[in-house]
Amino acid sequence: MKDRKFVVFATVVAVLVAILAFMAYMLIDKSTENEQLQELAELDRQEMAMQYRDFDTQYGELQKQLSNDSLIAQIEEERRHTQALLEELENTKATDAREIKRLRKEISTLRQVLRNYIMQVDSLNRLNESLMNENSEMKSQVSQANNQIYSLSTERNALKDKVNIAAQLDATGFWVSPRNKRGKDTSKAKDCKKLAFGFTIVKNVTAENGQRILYARILKPDNSVLGKKGTFAYEDTQLEYTEKKYVEYDGEEQTITMYSDIDEFVVAGTYKVFVFCDSQMIGQTSFSLK
Repeated sequence: MKDRKFVVFATVVAVLVAILAFMAYMLIDKSTENEQLQELAELDRQEMAMQYRDFDTQYGELQKQLSNDSLIAQIEEERRHTQALLEELENTKATDAREIKRLRKEISTLRQVLRNYIMQVDSLNRLNESLMNENSEMKSQVSQANNQIYSLSTERNALKDKVNIAAQLDATGFWVSPRNKRGKDTSKAKDCKKLAFGFTIVKNVTAENGQRILYARILKPDNSVLGKKGTFAYEDTQLEYTEKKYVEYDGEEQTITMYSDIDEFVVAGTYKVFVFCDSQMIGQTSFSLK
């Protein structure tokens, strides 16, 4: 009888030990499972944090591509929102399933918002590139137009110069007659009291018709002006003249005679005669006195 009771007692103890061993195993297994779940949750949280940081970086890159202040401000607001969510995530325990779930849903929303801004920036960049190409093309056209204008202006000025040169009067056939006090020709300096000289203005149909002033400038052997009567404009200076004469020019050949009384001492040597009209020298000659 005692043996039977012992067997029953041993059996009960064995069953209890088995149950305790099973429960201990289950607890250990459950603890291991919980640790694994926590590790997975932490990895998930870290991955979410990386996505938030990536969003923040992309927003920053978008801002660098923009010059539109309004759009930059909008992106900055979304960037601050992303940073705030990242801070919440970093302060949330991995075991807080409800909060983790909410922040995971925010990632989906942020991704869509970021995609919209990327499309806007890309559209603006394409528009800017198109405008820059148009601007470059416009600058090229303006440059070509300016070159054409400059070329035409140069050609016009060259043509104008040719026309002006063609329109200049030309004097030829000069003669000079030194005379004494009785009006007779002389070649002696001591007897010379008057000069008669003349020339022919050749025909020029391109020259403008109308009144002209002819200036005769006679230089003595020492290159000083003989019988100075005044000055006239020539290029960028004023020249002294010996005599001047008003003539009416009609484009046809015209013979001109001029006279100059000599009221100063005349020396022997070579004298030069220059004739000017319209601020241009139109002819010259020389003569000598003994």
